[in-house]
Amino acid sequence: MDIKIEKHDVVIVGAGLAGCAAARECQKAGLKTIVLTKLHPLRSHSGAAQGGINAALNEEDTSLHEFDTVKGSDYLGDQDAIELMCKSAPETIRCIERMGAVFSRTDDGKIAQRPFGGQSKPRACYAKDRTGLTLLQTIYEQARREGVLFLDEWYVCDILYKDGKVNGVVAYNLRDMEFKIFNARAVMFATGGYARSYKINSNALANTGDGLSIVARHGLPLEDMEFVQFHPTGLSGTGILISEAARGEGGLLYNSLGERFMSKYAPEKMELASRDVVSRAITKEVMEGRGVGPNKDSVYIDLTHLGEEVINAKLPELRDLAITFLGLDMVKEPILIQATAHYSMGGIPTDINGKVRKNPTELTDGFYAAGECACVSVHGANRLGANSVLEALFFGRHVGKQIVNDAKNISFKDAKAEDAKTAVAEVEGLLYSKGQESVTKLRNELQESMTLNAGVFRTEKSLMEQKEILKGLRERFKNISIADKSKIFNTELQEAIELGHMLDFSMFIVEGAISRKESRGAHFRDDYTERDDENFLKHTFAYMDGDTIKLELAPVKIGKFAPQVRSY
Repeated sequence: MDIKIEKHDVVIVGAGLAGCAAARECQKAGLKTIVLTKLHPLRSHSGAAQGGINAALNEEDTSLHEFDTVKGSDYLGDQDAIELMCKSAPETIRCIERMGAVFSRTDDGKIAQRPFGGQSKPRACYAKDRTGLTLLQTIYEQARREGVLFLDEWYVCDILYKDGKVNGVVAYNLRDMEFKIFNARAVMFATGGYARSYKINSNALANTGDGLSIVARHGLPLEDMEFVQFHPTGLSGTGILISEAARGEGGLLYNSLGERFMSKYAPEKMELASRDVVSRAITKEVMEGRGVGPNKDSVYIDLTHLGEEVINAKLPELRDLAITFLGLDMVKEPILIQATAHYSMGGIPTDINGKVRKNPTELTDGFYAAGECACVSVHGANRLGANSVLEALFFGRHVGKQIVNDAKNISFKDAKAEDAKTAVAEVEGLLYSKGQESVTKLRNELQESMTLNAGVFRTEKSLMEQKEILKGLRERFKNISIADKSKIFNTELQEAIELGHMLDFSMFIVEGAISRKESRGAHFRDDYTERDDENFLKHTFAYMDGDTIKLELAPVKIGKFAPQVRSY
């Protein structure tokens, strides 16, 4: 097999905030670092984060930030990791600011902070409503400045994993399908989330969860996959995000009766209750016939009282999005929103330093993960708004430093061309397939059924039905049809590969949801409506075994905040 092999110290897959931050740390320390990404780094989904990045800039607020995060997680977050992230947040802000990130300011020149849902104090630092893009541009520029090599439009399709050690990845060039092995001492995944398995979602087209199923196919576990966050405010019909900043700045939610309905669900916090609470409230209003819009599947968010000056100063991008996609100007009228699949609390399990777990007690060698694809479990069952940007930026830097510390003790194992055999065969098998099934049709069926059966509300019946649907879709996927047989930017082939990943990790979501017979955070069971700490204050570790998923439970790391009733 004629496969070229490149040697590096560190290979990072994904070029969002976490990937770029880690790459900068590694390269700065003298490690030869390469970043592989299937799209240009500045198109990474980190750039879509609008509202802010949390930090307790007043040190007295740090412990409260920790508590809000633990409470928001419905007590499933690991408190050692939460404490580390929250205590490190102010320094993370100072660091990215020194790199050149420009934050919005108060009249006296301090970094401005806005309120977000589920938080006791305003602590979301922001750059208007373009926070993620501002930070991504900054960290990418700094990584390039250090000499990090970026290869964009390369698709990573496998890891080289044997005897508990990862020693590289297999990837192909989207431009011409040239396969190559990137041999490395250490590999880090920063491949993003998996909300694209739902019909209405806020995720970029690239967020197809590839990294997760690549890991799972090697017998490694995925953690807490049943916890998929639905953001309350996606643009009606598209799911395009209307940031929590809209509610943080004073946006009000109304149903078809003109009722500010959050008074029924979270009388103290109202629109600024935790995301899972507000998403369920919106969905329930719609289900009970109080929806608005042409299809009665939405509710209103009203920002008209803020005035044009405030909206243009703080929410200009949100205004543009609503005008572009709905033809509604939030300065003049309420806009239509609905709950949208948004964030993945589950993912590749890691320890507090980003080392990927083989199981709850053992770690792999030379393999790391950070950002949304990882589950260090700072979010538990539900993420607080503006904590994802913090997690990506902080843990990206933190894990990068850990790789630097570990590198001298990680052995370099030479790769062979034949190590790519399985990956090449799988990709070429799809390319030359002569089946009858359409990629688009299967993907639509997946997204519609996941939304219906494993979405905001779940039951044993709906989940078991979805399990059977997934079984059928995975069987039909074996008969997929690829009309385009070319090797030049074959997007149809790429979409087929991504669909295979989506079908695989969706099994983990459903199986975890079936086994968790309680309601906790973003996972709500209509047939088990209460949280059950006695049986389910535990993490779910799930393993792929052919067409089945095997589960085991692992303890949650409790710290100074004992579980209590969660209310807003």
